[in-house]
Amino acid sequence: MAVNKVAASSALRLELQYGVDGEGNPVFRDRSMGNVKSAAPAQDVYDVAVALAGLQEHTLNGVYQVDVGRLEEV
Repeated sequence: MAVNKVAASSALRLELQYGVDGEGNPVFRDRSMGNVKSAAPAQDVYDVAVALAGLQEHTLNGVYQVDVGRLEEV
């Protein structure tokens, strides 16, 4: 049987470095924004992420687009 993935939702996740712990290891926290169009070009999503990161007081460490899809039998 064949299965198709149907896009259900997409979110943008920024990984920010909040500082270091007592041992000198970096401490990261995520900030997520939902309702990103699944069909949006990756460059556009990245550009928005960088612009949003510029408004943060913490350093941007990574940008992720998280896509969720529903699997359906065809």
